Amino acid sequence: MALKYKELMAMSNEELDNKAVELKQELSKERATIASGTRAENPGKIRKIRRDIARILTAISAKKNATGEVKVKIKAEKKTEAVKKNARN
Repeated sequence: MALKYKELMAMSNEELDNKAVELKQELSKERATIASGTRAENPGKIRKIRRDIARILTAISAKKNATGEVKVKIKAEKKTEAVKKNARN
C-alpha cells in the first residue's frame, strides 16, 4: 500500500518521523536480503519504500514551510549577506 500525500499531511510531525524511521529500517532489511544473495520476493518493493520515504520527507518539509520556520531562516540569511556586502564597500 502506497502512502497518500493527503494522509501524510494529516499526521503529526512525530508520527511522520516514526514512519520514516520504520520505512528506513524496512529498506535496510530488504537491501540486506538482496546483498546476501537471496532473491527478493517482490522486486518493486525497494522502489516503493524509497518513494514512500521521499513522500514523508516532502510532507515534513511542506509542514515546516507552512509554519514559517524556513522563511525566517531565509530572511536571516539574506540580512547576513546584506551586512557582508555593506562591510566590503
